[in-house]
Amino acid sequence: MTGLKSAFVEAAGLKLHYLEAGEGEPVLLLHGWPTSSFLWRNVMPAIAEHRRVIALDLPGFGRSDKPLDASYSFRFFNRAIDGFLDALGIERLGLAVHDLGGPVGLHWASQQPAGRVERLALLNTLVYPRPSWAVIAFVTACWTPGLRALLTSEWGLKTSMRIGVSDPARLAPDTLEGTCAPFADSASRKALLRAGRGLSPKGTVELSKWLATATMPVRVVYGAKDRILPDIERTVARVQKDLPHAEVTRIAACGHFLQEDRPEEVAEALAAFFR
Repeated sequence: MTGLKSAFVEAAGLKLHYLEAGEGEPVLLLHGWPTSSFLWRNVMPAIAEHRRVIALDLPGFGRSDKPLDASYSFRFFNRAIDGFLDALGIERLGLAVHDLGGPVGLHWASQQPAGRVERLALLNTLVYPRPSWAVIAFVTACWTPGLRALLTSEWGLKTSMRIGVSDPARLAPDTLEGTCAPFADSASRKALLRAGRGLSPKGTVELSKWLATATMPVRVVYGAKDRILPDIERTVARVQKDLPHAEVTRIAACGHFLQEDRPEEVAEALAAFFR
């Protein structure tokens, strides 16, 4: 991760880790499940050529705190993001979200004054209230004894990453190790499960209503061969209907973790958008 600064801040009663590069107007990158800021490492340098780019480890993930008594609700994540941005002195920003970071980041954005989020990028994420069978199966697994332990085991995490790319050969050993490293003990794996099942459907309804009214520039970059969110094409079509001004980049031979599958194309698209 050459050129990326790794740092911690105290915010909302939590120790939060982030990666940072570049100077200028800030762009915040939010990851999903079970990843962390590590997912953005190959995308950040291109954005950093023109902007200050920050990838946060959401609480429960990466090197940030993983409290076992937290709800991992929309309100919990909103407080963490508010505290994090306050600690860094950030007001207006660009925002890019992926996977679980989508509903988390969009719900946070929906609570902000108009203009605070000046540009928005969506990457293979959840936007609307009616989840696919795959999301329902995932949340069910997070609650089911036996399945939940398997899901967060080293084998389960590596399998998730392999399923999430079009070509598993692209996942080098250090990529898989970097994904698994934050969840080496039972407490961190329990927190990961709580984070996977904590968001309420009501919050998703709120954020989808807000998104349909969004007027800032919107860029959608997505991998079409998504086996984790198999309804991604339908989601993107609805985003285009709700937001006719959104610019869409479809990467055909690419899976869910497009930052690992096609990092150069994703970096180029996001750098151009946030420039």
